[in-house]
Formats: sequence, C-alpha cells, structure tokens
Amino acid sequence: MEIDLVVTELQGEDPGTVAKDVEALGYNGIWLTELWGESSFVQLTEMAAATDELLLGTAIVNVYGRTPATLAMNATALDRVSDGRFILGTGVSTKKVIEDLHGMSFDRPVRRAHETVELFSKFTSGEGRVNYDGELISVADFPAQDANVPVYHAGLGPANRRVVGRLADGWLPHNIPISELDDSFEMVKKAAEERERDPSEITVAPYLPTAASEDRENARNTLRRHIAYYVSSGEGYRKAASMRFEEEVSRVNEQWNQGNRDEAAKEVTEAMIDDLGIAGTPEEVRGRLRALTEETVTDRPIVVIPDPASDDLREETIESVAPEQF
Repeated sequence: MEIDLVVTELQGEDPGTVAKDVEALGYNGIWLTELWGESSFVQLTEMAAATDELLLGTAIVNVYGRTPATLAMNATALDRVSDGRFILGTGVSTKKVIEDLHGMSFDRPVRRAHETVELFSKFTSGEGRVNYDGELISVADFPAQDANVPVYHAGLGPANRRVVGRLADGWLPHNIPISELDDSFEMVKKAAEERERDPSEITVAPYLPTAASEDRENARNTLRRHIAYYVSSGEGYRKAASMRFEEEVSRVNEQWNQGNRDEAAKEVTEAMIDDLGIAGTPEEVRGRLRALTEETVTDRPIVVIPDPASDDLREETIESVAPEQF
C-alpha cells in the first residue's frame, strides 16, 4: 500500500535525517508544506541528497509567491538532484497569505493557477522555445528546461478542479469530505475528457489529517481542533467542508470568529471527524486507510499529522500508519 507523509514543520531538525527516517519506515513519499519560514525547495534538496527512493513533493507552494519561470528553475534543479523523484504540488493558498504575507492582490486565483500550471509545464517540457500570452502572464522566446516534473494541484472548488482535469498530473484534495471525493472527481474527469486526456492517469492523492493512538479520545480531540482551524481559516477550505457539513461549519465559524477557539472545536461533530480526516486507535486508522484506497478514487493517501498534536501523538501516528504496518 502506497502512503506518503506530510511534514509541516521540521522544528530545527535536519531535513536529511528526517527524510532518512521516513524512508526507513517504508513511506513512498514525503511532502513539505510551505507558508512562512524556510523554503521547501531548499529543504527538499537536502532530503533528496540523503535518500535513494523517496518521492519528494511540495504540499503546497502557492501560485503567487513565485513566477512560473522561478518554479521551473527550482523544479529543474530538484529533478536533477533527486534523479527524477520530485513532484510539484501547487495551490492558490488563501487571501490572508497572499495579501498579508506576500503583499499581492488575491486576484483571479483560479485563472492564475491555470496559467501557472500550464506555463510551468511548457517551461519544463524540454521542447523548443516557450511563448505564452495569457490573461495574467505572458512570456516570450525562452528555451524550455528538460525536467518533466509532474504537477499535482490542490483544486478544491469546481473551477479549480477543472484546472486539475485540464492540466495537472495529480489532484491534492484537502478538506473535501471523504464521502464526497468520488463525486468531486467527476468534474476533474469531465474536464480531462474535454481536453482528450485520460482521467485514469490523474493521480488522486488526498491530503488526510490523521491521528492514531491507543488513547482514542486524545487522537479524535486533536483532529477536532485541527478541523476547527481549517474550516475557519480560508474560504476554499470552508466551502469544501460545507459540501457535506454546511450548518456545522457555520456554527464552528461563528465561535471561531468570536475568538472562542475551544467552543469552536466542540462544534466539530463526530461525523465531521470521520469525514474530514482519520482518527482513532492504530488499528482503526489502518482500517480506514485501507478502505479509502479500496472504496474511493484515492490512489495514494497523503497523511498529515494534525497541527495541535503533541510530539508523542505525532510519533505514534507516524509509526502506526507506516506502510510496513499494513
């Protein structure tokens, strides 16, 4: 069973050592988040040098902070250093991040995603010289790099899912309820077929908040707090969860926006925990992960440890869902 792991914060740990440990546990890939701190590309380069087979991905880099050309240059270097093990994970991020951190207008995010993914693929195709005249981005007469790096896009809403179907090699759904994955993929499939692409060649790799512990209540309460944060932190995450839990999300948001973080977490129902992530005993969690790959469109689950997790819960989860345990 293929399982990847997201690393959200290295907290001063050596990237190469972390990657070696993840590879030793049998994980197929490691993905690095990037919001504010160290560059995921630099850390992944250190990881590439320390490992032999581990896939290396960004989960995610936003489509505003770097131009498509800069993304292509970084990806070309990582493709070389990793012997072709790098995957570029992209997304639009949130208005807060783009406007208050990067100082850019969160303008037409879906169109920017479309043009960034399309132009990145041209820049890394190894074919001829690139000319592109988009609505937001235009470039002229530069040679393509020969990198052939897959692009997985975190399309949550319908328009962003069409970007996945038209252009991407993989889909990184996040905060879309597990019960909605198959129906949500239909839009990806339709957009792919409209471009005469084979939808079965688009890898479905959901970003799964996961907590496994013999202390079942602690695992589920940790995921509860994680969900409360995400459904309150960005419109895309909120709308995704609202596919199934519109009223519940509204109640969580109301408490969160009033500054009542604990009360917001209490509004996260048991059904939300079971549909927006996986939490329970190690045996329960492994069973859910098996079912996910057997019963949904999921090709490769990407496990992310919920942000509020203690060091002990983090370690227990990583060991409990390592592929060698299946």
